[in-house]
Amino acid sequence: MTDAGPTQNGSGESGPEDTFRSGLLALIPHLRAFARGLCGRPDLADDLVQETVMRAWAARERYEAGTNMKAWTFTILRNHFLNEVRRTNRLTDMPDSGEHPDLVAQASQEDAVHVSDLQSALHRLPDDRREALLLVGAGGFSYEEAAQVCGVPAGTIKSRVARGRAQLMAMLAEDGDPTRQRG
Repeated sequence: MTDAGPTQNGSGESGPEDTFRSGLLALIPHLRAFARGLCGRPDLADDLVQETVMRAWAARERYEAGTNMKAWTFTILRNHFLNEVRRTNRLTDMPDSGEHPDLVAQASQEDAVHVSDLQSALHRLPDDRREALLLVGAGGFSYEEAAQVCGVPAGTIKSRVARGRAQLMAMLAEDGDPTRQRG
C-alpha cells in the first residue's frame, strides 16, 4: 500500500513518500523553466517535465534522502531531453530544403511573437552554453552542481557560462543597434 495515498501515522507525521512528493511538486516550476530553455517550445517542455516527474516518481526508492533533489531531477530531465533529440535525429528524414518543423530552433517570426529578445538570443547560443547558463543563471545551481548534472568538470561549466554570457551580450548589443536595423 505504498502508492495508495498519504502515509501518515497516528500522530499526523508525514512519511518519506509524502516528503518526496512535496519536494518533487515544489520543483515543477524550476523543471518547466529549464525544459523551456532547453527546447524552446512550451508544448515540448511540458512533455519533458511530465516525463521527468513520472521517471523521478518511479525511481523514488533510489533517491537518497538528504541529497540534492533539484540536481537529481534536472539530470533526469536533461538526459531524457538528450535521448529524445538523438532519437528524433535518427528517425527524421530532412527535406531537401533543409527546413524541418521538429528542429529545436524556432523561426524568428515565432520568437518575436512568443518570447522576449533575451530568450530569442539565448536560443541562438550553442546548446552547451545555453544549458550551462540556464543551470547556473536561471536554475540557481552552483558550478559544481551544474557540472554534476552535465557530467563535465566544473571548469568546463565555468568556461561555458563565461563564453555564453559574452556571446549573449554581443548578440543583444547587435540586435539592439539602431544603425543595424535601418540598413
